[in-house]
Amino acid sequence: MRTPIQSRRTRVRRWEDRDRPNFHRLNADEEIMRFFPMRRSRAESDALMDVLNRRLDAEGCSFLALEIDDGAPAVGIMGLARLDPVMPFAPGIEIGWRLLPEYWGQGLANEAAAACVDRVFADPGALTEIVSFCVAGNDRSEAVMRRLGFTRCADFDHPKVDPGTHPDLVRHRCYALARTDWHARA
Repeated sequence: MRTPIQSRRTRVRRWEDRDRPNFHRLNADEEIMRFFPMRRSRAESDALMDVLNRRLDAEGCSFLALEIDDGAPAVGIMGLARLDPVMPFAPGIEIGWRLLPEYWGQGLANEAAAACVDRVFADPGALTEIVSFCVAGNDRSEAVMRRLGFTRCADFDHPKVDPGTHPDLVRHRCYALARTDWHARA
């Protein structure tokens, strides 16, 4: 994923300084962050963007910038990342996305995610499976997972969500996609 991933309408690439205002919005806006337990300040978002680029450099994968107009700031987050070791299905790789609301419902997450899956499953020596998960009730994300061919494999309580402060965000649904299933669909 160190080189950009291009689809018909999207491009997934490393974060750049021009993305900082939109990245902050993607991490702070109440509507976008409805299914996340925290909101980030501008300084916290800037620091996270730098961490994501360092992960890309060190690990070859990360949550990256999703752009739709060449040279314009990112309109979302898209990418693959190593699962946090505390997750019940770690180790592994997860795919995830988040878009600005004005870009919801246009098929952009599905298109960009499919391009990312194509890239990672194209290498025969790489991954055999990718997972994705979301809060139970995040119907938009679950719909993208199903359109991509992911199968619901587990429900779990997210170990990093405090049930005392965010009881509605604890329960998650996990979906998985095997390389063989992806290639069979193609």
